[in-house]
Amino acid sequence: MSPAKCVLAVIDGLTPSELERAVAAGRAPVLAMLMERGTYVDACAAAFPSVTPVCAAAIATGVLQDVHHVPAMNWYSRAEGRYVEYGSSFSASRRFGFAQQLTDTVYNLNAEHLSSDAPTVFETLDDAGFRTAGTTYLIYRGRHHHEPSEEYPLTRLVGSTLFRRTVEGPRELFYADLYASRRTGCWSQMGSPGMRDQHGGCVSAHLVEHDLFDFLLLSLPDNDTASHRGGLPAQVEAIQAADRQLERVMHAGGGPEAFLADHAVVVMADHAHAPVEHAIGLGEALAGWDVRGPGRGGARDAEVALCPSQRAAMLYVLVEESRESSVPRLVATARGLEGVDVVLWREDGRGVLGTPRGELRFAPGRPGERVAVDPRGGHWSLEGNLDAIEGRIDGGVLRSDAYYPDALARLWSALECPTSGDVLLSAAPGWEFPDWGGTWHRGGGSHGSLHACDSLGALILCGLELPSERLRDGAWSIRDVAPLIGGHFGAV
Repeated sequence: MSPAKCVLAVIDGLTPSELERAVAAGRAPVLAMLMERGTYVDACAAAFPSVTPVCAAAIATGVLQDVHHVPAMNWYSRAEGRYVEYGSSFSASRRFGFAQQLTDTVYNLNAEHLSSDAPTVFETLDDAGFRTAGTTYLIYRGRHHHEPSEEYPLTRLVGSTLFRRTVEGPRELFYADLYASRRTGCWSQMGSPGMRDQHGGCVSAHLVEHDLFDFLLLSLPDNDTASHRGGLPAQVEAIQAADRQLERVMHAGGGPEAFLADHAVVVMADHAHAPVEHAIGLGEALAGWDVRGPGRGGARDAEVALCPSQRAAMLYVLVEESRESSVPRLVATARGLEGVDVVLWREDGRGVLGTPRGELRFAPGRPGERVAVDPRGGHWSLEGNLDAIEGRIDGGVLRSDAYYPDALARLWSALECPTSGDVLLSAAPGWEFPDWGGTWHRGGGSHGSLHACDSLGALILCGLELPSERLRDGAWSIRDVAPLIGGHFGAV
């Protein structure tokens, strides 16, 4: 007997407290039903930085950035001598150039930046002969060729200019209105915020009605936009809107009962959101350095590249000969800056993290060493002060989840990523790094840090066999989902 079909719905920024508030108010009946019938996890750890490109890659591949190589929302490509910007804000995109930003986001992210050593869930299932489908999601790489859509006059226009490339995606790919593997009559106004959820729901309902997939990734990103603008209070309305799209999809399959008889469902966040009220003056703190500016015309002899990613940031030393002396100076500057909580760098093959509570050196445990074991079974060699991560040894297990969930694995993956900076920063609760356009989210919500407040998202699992190790330790991560789905189809 063939396995049940599976739908993975990613509600961007779905924060557990706000999901629970929406359910309690009766505004998310489909999500409430899935939570009651399945397993609800209120603490699923994101990647670090907990920003959408890094987390989307982890969800789609089942690995962190030490393997998938997507390091941040904004990062510096040493190979090309330029910044990569995935759309932090309209102002940031304008500074880097809209054509380059769109090219990086729509094409280069999947074709070049995402490592070929990290197969996506689409590629894994394509290779196993299953019918894959996906709505607009940052990570879409699969095994099927797709030409730009010509369904609407505007898409024909942009398809004849900037968006002319063939892409590799799932069998059924719908990316805004730029790519559509078939005509559905669904229109997203070129992926406009506020229209993206309804476009994903419209397309997915069509796919269900016509039995066109075994696995579907349904992206519901509008909650993230609402949260950035209105903070956590805006999530209940946005969750209600996402819930309506899930209901729409289920009704295309005969209603919730009939749909769940044939489909396993995963609903998840890529990260959470936390309120922000203060901006971190990182640019001003680096005024004594020659910082590389946006655009290809930036100074080639610059000393440092500065890469803000909402509640995280990275610093790159651009002069190789001065790296040994520059990193300690950058670390000292960052540790003295108000609003910076965690500073991360490398020394002698080990990670070093500094916080206002102390300093801790760490690396994966080596044979013969005395090691600490984290809740997921990772072994770590430690030296220094566990207070740095609010950590403690409890029953032989290193725990820091109350403040820094899955801390060492997330930090080590960020350090090991070959495209990461030399010094990585995480903001304290309530603080954010303005992007290169000067935009931040005062009075709204944001994410990106190592801290639990924006790192722990919601996860609902219905109709899948859950891994014994997670049932035992409860230490869920967004990187658990792709192998779980692969296992459901017998493709791993």
